[in-house]
Amino acid sequence: MGVLSGVRIIEIAGIGPGPFCGMLLADLGAEVIVVERPGPAEIPTAGILRRGKRSLALDLKDPAAIDTVLELIVDADGLIEGMRPGAMERLGLGPEVCLARNPRLAYGRMTGWGQDGPLAQAAGHDNNYIALSGALHYAGAGDAPPVTPPTLVGDLGGGALYLALGIVSAILHARGGGKGQVIDAAIVDGSAHMMNLLLDLSATGLMREQRGSSVLDGPHWFNTYRCKDGRDITVGALEGKFYKLLLEKLGLAEDRRFASQHAAGQWPLQRGAMADLFATRTRDEWCQLLEGTDACFAPVLTPSEAARHPHLQARGTYSQAGGVLQANPAPRFSGTPSVAGPIPQLGEFNNKK
Repeated sequence: MGVLSGVRIIEIAGIGPGPFCGMLLADLGAEVIVVERPGPAEIPTAGILRRGKRSLALDLKDPAAIDTVLELIVDADGLIEGMRPGAMERLGLGPEVCLARNPRLAYGRMTGWGQDGPLAQAAGHDNNYIALSGALHYAGAGDAPPVTPPTLVGDLGGGALYLALGIVSAILHARGGGKGQVIDAAIVDGSAHMMNLLLDLSATGLMREQRGSSVLDGPHWFNTYRCKDGRDITVGALEGKFYKLLLEKLGLAEDRRFASQHAAGQWPLQRGAMADLFATRTRDEWCQLLEGTDACFAPVLTPSEAARHPHLQARGTYSQAGGVLQANPAPRFSGTPSVAGPIPQLGEFNNKK
């Protein structure tokens, strides 16, 4: 009985951000019925994004299957679809048809480019969308091409999370006496919207379009370093008092090379000197010295290492289900805890409508 208990969502199965959005809503207690194709999946997965959902296996090329979906929509609060613009209309499940059946429906549309615009009908993937929106620009060193953060900034951050917020917002609007409506969740829009913090810093001169020269991607005190054992650590001592502590911990408090924290012209030299220092000890040795202090430090962990870290173990951030590592629901609620539901069998809801 999570915070979204009593909310019913119909998800038309797809890939990437749509299923992630459905999983998030299911984690929070919504009843999510995912309409899937009969037969083997095109891309085999462990099924984490299907957890907590009810599976309905239907061939949407069959008019009877379309009628079944429309029957479900009558009592639904929201719908998730991630097809190319116009595909749902051709199936007979477009917004006009569905909202005629259920005028309070939150009809959530997940695409990369959006429902309109010159690129709306073009194929694309996560890295293309965040490249166009500007969100990929800062992801990398100044002297190398950007490195795409796999799906996190685009599909999930700029896509699934914005779609989830849009659907929940539209449901609240409808329950408050408003009408149902269409949510056009485009990854180019969401990832661009996430840039507003950097754009705010840019307006004051703290972020520059040249990678590696701004406060969040250039300084020696906000960077990632390789250790003696080939593993990595991060420091992020933005505030002066934290920077001072970092230097004290590293034995650099009296080193004149580090006296100026914000002289951008000195950052390359300071980064090089700090890289040489961090290369003298292993990651675990640096953890013993710096972890848990106000020096703003953390080791760079693999997912399996993260699951074993004492802090995340204490919080129960990760768990194993059927031998598969997965992250538990977030965020957390004090009165209505979220629970990761079981992964359904394909079509198990077919006889339970």
